[in-house]
Amino acid sequence: MPFQQKIKIGVMGSASGPQIDDPVAREKARSLGCEIGKRGYVFINGACPGLPNDALEGAQETGALTIGISPAFSEYQHVNEYGSPRTHDLLIYTGMGFMERDVINIRSVDAIIIVGGGIGTLNEFTIAYDEGRPIGILTNSGGISDSIEHIVVELCKREMPENIVMDDDPARLLDKLEVAIKAFPLPIQEDHRVRSLKQGRG
Repeated sequence: MPFQQKIKIGVMGSASGPQIDDPVAREKARSLGCEIGKRGYVFINGACPGLPNDALEGAQETGALTIGISPAFSEYQHVNEYGSPRTHDLLIYTGMGFMERDVINIRSVDAIIIVGGGIGTLNEFTIAYDEGRPIGILTNSGGISDSIEHIVVELCKREMPENIVMDDDPARLLDKLEVAIKAFPLPIQEDHRVRSLKQGRG
C-alpha cells in the first residue's frame, strides 16, 4: 500500500490589531484549530501570537501535530525580539524575517486558511493566490477575511478562482477545502504558478 502523507493546513491571520480583541474571531480561530486536529491534519502556522496562536491552542487540544515557521534566527530572537510563543511540537527558525518566512510557510502546506487578517495576512493571501494554493477564508472573523472577494474581483479585476472557498463555520470550511485540495493539484515548479488565461499575471 503506497505511503500517504497527512494533509497539512496552514493557518494565517491577525497576530495583532483589533481582531485579536474580538471574542468572536478568537473563538472561530480556536474552533478551526480543534477541527484541524480532529481530522488528523498537520497544523502549520507562522509561529506568531494572535489568532493563529488561538488556532494552535485548539489544534493542540485535539492532538494535532503542530509546526511553527518562525521568522526568527534563533529561539532567543523568536521569544525576545518577535514576542512569539514556543509551544509548537516543532519550531523551524528560518532567520528570514516576516516576508520571506511567509513564502516558506505557504509552500509547506497543502492549503491555507485565513482568519481575520491585516496587511501581513494580505501578503500571505497574494502569495498563495499567485502560486495556486487552495485557500479557505473563514468569513465573519474580521479583517481581510470579510473583503477577499472585493479585493480580487472589484479591485484587482480578476475572477474568483475555484480553489478559493469560503464559510463562516470552521467544519464546513474544511469540508469545502478538502474538496478543493483533491480537485486542484499543487504546482510542481515555481514557474508554473497560477495564471489568468486572459490577462496573465499583471
